[in-house]
Amino acid sequence: MKRKAATPGKAAPRKAANGKAAKSAAPGRGKATRTPPERQAPARKTAAHDPLAAIRASVALYPSIALVLQGGGALGAYQCGVYEGLHEAGIRPNWFAGISIGAINAAILAGNAPERRLERLREFWELICRPSGSLALPAEAIRLGLSLLPGGAQRDAWVGWLGAMGALLQGQRGFFTARQLPPFLYRDGSDAAVSFYDTAPLRETLERLVDFDRINHDKTVRLTVGATEADTGNFEYFDSRRTRIRPEHIMASGALPPAFAAVEIDGKRYWDGGLVSNTPLERILGEWPRHDTLALQVDLWSARGPRPQTMMDVLERVKDIQYSSRTRRGTYLVARIQQLRAALTELIDGLPDRQVPEHLRETLAPYLDDRVYNVIHLIYQAKPLEEQFKDYAFAHTTMRLHWDSGLEDMARTLQHPAFFVLPDRSRGMATHDVHRIMDRLEQKNGL
Repeated sequence: MKRKAATPGKAAPRKAANGKAAKSAAPGRGKATRTPPERQAPARKTAAHDPLAAIRASVALYPSIALVLQGGGALGAYQCGVYEGLHEAGIRPNWFAGISIGAINAAILAGNAPERRLERLREFWELICRPSGSLALPAEAIRLGLSLLPGGAQRDAWVGWLGAMGALLQGQRGFFTARQLPPFLYRDGSDAAVSFYDTAPLRETLERLVDFDRINHDKTVRLTVGATEADTGNFEYFDSRRTRIRPEHIMASGALPPAFAAVEIDGKRYWDGGLVSNTPLERILGEWPRHDTLALQVDLWSARGPRPQTMMDVLERVKDIQYSSRTRRGTYLVARIQQLRAALTELIDGLPDRQVPEHLRETLAPYLDDRVYNVIHLIYQAKPLEEQFKDYAFAHTTMRLHWDSGLEDMARTLQHPAFFVLPDRSRGMATHDVHRIMDRLEQKNGL
């Protein structure tokens, strides 16, 4: 039976425990930097009657609250459900980072006022989950008929398959359209020669739904998207703190070949960032100067999965593994670096006046602080009868299932206030995943 998402509480202003806005101390250059007492996590009792209040109090202690969105096409509706749960709980990220569809969702969130974000997300997903082209009306009629049938995995599988076939043959409204002639008929290096679909509709959609002036001038919100330079294969981040973000940057992050052509930005051509790395978490955790950071990592592909039984299962698992981008491995490496930082700080404590030798100051500067990272994973769990086309199954019914899954997972995560508490500074990092807890309970109960 489908579990209903818990009803989150109302928003509360982001305040530190002392009533003032939380600030970050800049890391030192010659000494091991300590976090002031007011920035330490206070010893407090969680109010059992209002766990969301305890969560908001914990979140207020993080200067950096990042929502990190993976690429995954139609699965990206899951991220919208996660954000809805955060929004209703009164948690307001101030840094949105994404790859591919995650970059589009991130741009919509960063490019709108908080009170309009959900409305804009819904508008975008309602639009792109409608078929495009000459077969749009018959396809809509067929999907409407299927939606009237009793729910179940088999019906959902048929709806997903029809959505995927519609996307392949016609495209999706407000997103991309199929080119009239196949690219194999061209040899001129044009977009028509190197891609199957035209993404001009996406540009119009972004210009209508995203306020790029807000992204580039609102200093309280940050946007980061990643893309791959087609000529060199190098990965590049476009950050609103350093680059004037335009629709091209968002489109480049989602230009997955051979479906879509590379997007030109300042004389260079870029493909989908997922070709190199499908998650921008490393960008968040590699920020300098460092701040205490809460990163909500929303993955659309799970590296873990059942053993394939058919060739279609094999194709699905290959995508899951390829695009999961070894997120856990990345967080493990960062955790090891954090442990080394803590050990280095302890070592420096034994030096006279805690002074680092002058010739080592520049080299050790990035490691001489006690800032902490807290990474909360929210990972989409594939549904029964989903197949390898799940990332382009842009059906409305499928979209709602993905959205609801994100909302439910966020609600389950919010049932664990301890997930949001500042990590122990002697360790430097914490990771949490509600599905890991659920798996352990199932194993314990023999399920």
